[in-house]
Formats: sequence, structure tokens, C-alpha cells
Amino acid sequence: MTDPAVDRDQPAESGRRWVYLCATAVVAGVAIGFIGGAFRWCLQAADRLRVDFVDWAHDLAGPGWLAPMAAAALGATLAALIVRWVPLAAGSGIQHVEAVYRGDARAPLLILLPAKFVGGVLSIGSGLVLGREGPTVHMGAAIGAEAARRARLPDPDIRMMQTAVGGAGLAVAFNAPIGGTLFALEEVTKSFRLPTVLTTLFAAAAAVGCMRFILGNEPDFFVTSVDTPALAWLPLFVVFGLLTGCLGAAYNRLVLWFLDHVGGMRRVPAIAKAAVIGAIIGLAMFVYPEAVGGGDTLTQLILGGHEIVLPVVVGYLLVRFVAGPLSYSAAVPGGLFAPLLAVGALWGLLFVGVSGPLLPGDVAALSIPMALVGMAAFFGATVRAPVTGIVVVIEMTATTAVAIPMLAATAAAVLAAELTGSPPIYDSLRERMLPRAKR
Repeated sequence: MTDPAVDRDQPAESGRRWVYLCATAVVAGVAIGFIGGAFRWCLQAADRLRVDFVDWAHDLAGPGWLAPMAAAALGATLAALIVRWVPLAAGSGIQHVEAVYRGDARAPLLILLPAKFVGGVLSIGSGLVLGREGPTVHMGAAIGAEAARRARLPDPDIRMMQTAVGGAGLAVAFNAPIGGTLFALEEVTKSFRLPTVLTTLFAAAAAVGCMRFILGNEPDFFVTSVDTPALAWLPLFVVFGLLTGCLGAAYNRLVLWFLDHVGGMRRVPAIAKAAVIGAIIGLAMFVYPEAVGGGDTLTQLILGGHEIVLPVVVGYLLVRFVAGPLSYSAAVPGGLFAPLLAVGALWGLLFVGVSGPLLPGDVAALSIPMALVGMAAFFGATVRAPVTGIVVVIEMTATTAVAIPMLAATAAAVLAAELTGSPPIYDSLRERMLPRAKR
């Protein structure tokens, strides 16, 4: 494996080069900040339009369910057409950023930018259960690589810059500058070398600052007042984490199962497969409007203390647990990360609802804390970047009340997922894309 980190830097290295690297990261960070902020704004507008459209479809005489099916199928089809034009735009893109950093693939070109932007708005905006972070990370990587090329940096620095600005893209997606930085270091590079740390910090700070200029200087989720759980509940959070690890491993296997079986239909055109998957998601959207899309609205309802009866929680969880991997198999622009947060929050609610009657004490008071913990633990189990998951959730919610249970449960989830033998999801996706990326 080629190491693109700037190991050749010595203490006597010219400070001029360090300033040049950081300045390039700031310029690229500003670009992904405004572009990623615009991308998020478009998705928010699409969410509002989708809700109004479903309400309108419910009022139609006759088979109103056909309207959301047709709309979601059209969005998925148009996104698949963009992927036919730019094949690299398919899927998350995070696995490609990792492959580039390792030297196993070429850095993305700027043509990826409009493909990911428009394709992501079409696919996620039409209701597919995909995350905004995949497109923003990949767009950030393309911007970082182009900025490094124009700055005439050597190839190792180009790969480092696309990684740094890709991390800034994740910071923009979740309004989490520290989480985005950690993601680039913990998940992509799996190292903390000073040049990569500095460039990622500068890029993430610039990017999130510009994004907040568009969307506002507030956390992504507003959490109702939540008390720190008593330490006596810590074993329950550990048990929850262990079960979450098994659930995360099952989710990873389901993602790969859908990729194998949908991708294995060689005789069916990719555009037709995307259209059918879009139609299925459109039907789910008609029945459970909040169960599709990125999941932010549903997560906000949970964290805001909105009461959801247990059968509805089960319905939402089942739909999103299957719809996320199914949507990803459509091979259109969109990621896996954001939908994991909603699944984790729903799983936390379900765990409290089921275990409450079996345990002494006011277990119901743990609903929101368990939902917060579930968001971080489920991400940790699927991606195996536990620190990133914890920090992202804390930054998105601006709350540290459940930090200790979150640490314990996420560690338990990662341990359980490792013991199942299920590899991290982005490792599996990267291995699958390498033959194509080397062409």
C-alpha cells in the first residue's frame, strides 16, 4: 500500500510549504462550504416539497399512491442517467476517497462536482433513503484534488488534500467540524500525521463557517431537556450497545446482499433497476412519509420529545432498515451515514419500549438518552469509527448529557460487531469498487 502522507517532512522543512498547504486547504474549504451548504439547502427544500406532494396525493381521488411512486421513480431514473454520464458519481464516494488516499485509485476530477450535486438532489430529494454526506464528501474530495493540482502540488499532497477537503465535506453535511476532521483521520487515513491534521482542520473550519452563513449558526438537531442518566443504568447501556453491534453487523450484510442481488441482475438495465427501486420507495413514502429520505425530520421528532407509539416505531424501523440498503443498491448518488442516525435513534426508542416493562424504575425517562446513544453506537458498529460517531452526534445535538453512556455503548457495539466477523462497511465497499477504479 502506498502511503500518501507527507512522511518526508522533516523539522527543517520550509515553513513556506506548510503555509502553502494550509492556504490551499482554506480556499478549497470555502468552496465546499458554499457548495455543500447550497446542496443541503436544496435537500431541505426538496423535503418540504415531498411532504406537500404526499399530502396532495392522499387527497387525490382514485389510486393516489401512484403519484409518489411515479415521482420517486422519475427522480431515481434521472439520477441513474447522471451516473451513466459520470460513473464515479454512483453511491457514497467515501470508499473512493479512501482508495485514492491509499494510492489504489486516481483522484477525482472536477466533473464529479455537478454530477454528485444534481444527482444527489434528485435521488435523496425524491425520497430514496440515502445520506447527504456521501455527495458532500466526494464533492469536497474533487474540489480538494483540483485545488491541489492548480497549486501544482505533488501527487502525495494531492491525495492528502482530497482527503482533507473530503473530511470538510462531511463536516458540512453534519454541521460538525470536529467530527469531519476526525472522520478524515480515524476512518480514511487511520493516522494522525500533522500535515493531514492541519490541512483538515483549516478546511473544515472554513467549510463549516461558510455553510453556516447559508443555513444559520445553529446545531442540526434541537434536543429537549434531558438529564444525565444515573450511573446505575450504565450496564443497561452496555447491553444495548452489544445488541446494537449485532444489529449493525446485520445491516452491513444487508447492504452487501442487496448490492450482490440487484447488481447481479445483468440483463436488467441499471436505469430500470433504479426506477423500480424508486417506485418501491415511493410506495413506502405514501404509507409512511417520514420513513423515507435522509431521516432528519424523523430524528428531530424523536429528539424533540415527540411521542411515537411503539407499533409506529417498529414500522419506521423496519422500513428504514430495509429501505436504506435497497436505496443504496440503486447505484445513484447518496451515502449511508445519515440514514444510520435515524435507524439508531429508532432502535434506541424500541429498546426502551420493549425493556421498560421488564425493568424496575422509570425506564421511559431513558427514551431520548437511548436514542442519542443509539445514533452513535449504530454508526460505530457499521463504520467502525467510534470516536467520529460520538463526536458527530454530540456536535449535531449540542448536548453532552449522555457522553458516558454513549462511550460505553459505542465501545460495546464496536466490540460486538468485530466479534461477528462483519467487516466495516466502507472497507467492503472499497474492495468492491477497486477493479473499476483502476481502469
